[in-house]
Order: sequence, then structure tokens, then C-alpha cells
Amino acid sequence: MTDPVRKPPYPDASSPDQAPAPHPLLAPLLGFLGTWAGRGRGTYPTLAEEFSYAQEVTFSHDGRPFLHLETRAWLLDADGAPLRPSARESGWWRLQNDGNVEALITQPTGIAEILVGRAVDGAVDLTARQVALTPTAKQVDATRRRYTLADEDTLDFVHDLAAVGQPLQHHLAARLRRVNGG
Repeated sequence: MTDPVRKPPYPDASSPDQAPAPHPLLAPLLGFLGTWAGRGRGTYPTLAEEFSYAQEVTFSHDGRPFLHLETRAWLLDADGAPLRPSARESGWWRLQNDGNVEALITQPTGIAEILVGRAVDGAVDLTARQVALTPTAKQVDATRRRYTLADEDTLDFVHDLAAVGQPLQHHLAARLRRVNGG
């Protein structure tokens, strides 16, 4: 018998052919399953200059009608070497019968986003419906996130941000390649 303290009895799957079988509502997002890694560029009016970063994103499921999302990012120097951690997120995408997606994404910097959107033809477009902040978090008023499968091994990510008195505008863009899963 497996010790449930040492190993969960219901592991996550990061591939459609891995147990447990994906819930039928996940069908529009099966191509997202797996781990993706790549590089991107970021900018924002409150930052001194544009920056380069690396990012890793993992989508998994446990057989129920939602995806688990884990994201890590770190800043890169001019030579592409890691400088320091820059962002980390964890969240859930809940799929609905009509193709709508409800998402919850949290960050250790005290920001929690509730987003809504649609999953259509290998793309998910999510817009913040509500942003909750801890007392010491920086002011974030709105976000928009777009995830697009360019092909079965390429995921494009774009993040728009309205924060610290700035209107909603481009903040991040990355091209990620499949590392495993899918």
C-alpha cells in the first residue's frame, strides 16, 4: 500500500495519455498540458528599462474539470545568465461547458487575480474581473493574459498590466517551448 503522506494517492497528470484521464471539459486545453520553458521581454513605464527574463510554466490536472498552473520566472542579464527570481504564480483554470474559463492566479507578492475568458482553438484569453491585494502588495488594478499554442510545441504568452497608477498596457511577452508532457 502506498503511504499517502509520502506520495499522494491521486497524482497530477501533465499529459493527456497519462493517468488519470482528463475530464471531458478539458478537451479545448489538452494541448497546454505539460511543462513549457523559454525567454521573454518585459517593459513597463515605471521601470527604468526593458528587461529579459526566462519563464517555466507547468499545466497539469487530476482528472477533474480544471487545470493547475505553476509559473516561475527569473531575470536575465545581457548575456542571458540568470540574475535573480522575478515572479512566481500558482493557480487554477476552471473550464465550463460553454468554453468559458474561470481562473484564479495567486502570487507570493500578495496579489490574487480572478480572471474570466474563453478557450478557443488553442488559445486562452483571460481578463481580470477582480484583483485582491494584501495590505503591503503593490497596487494592481487590472490584468489580461493570453496563452496561444503557435504549434504543438510552442506556447506564446502575453501579459498586460494596469498597476501603480498606469493604465492597462503591455507588460510581458514570452515564447515557450515544450519541455515535457503534452
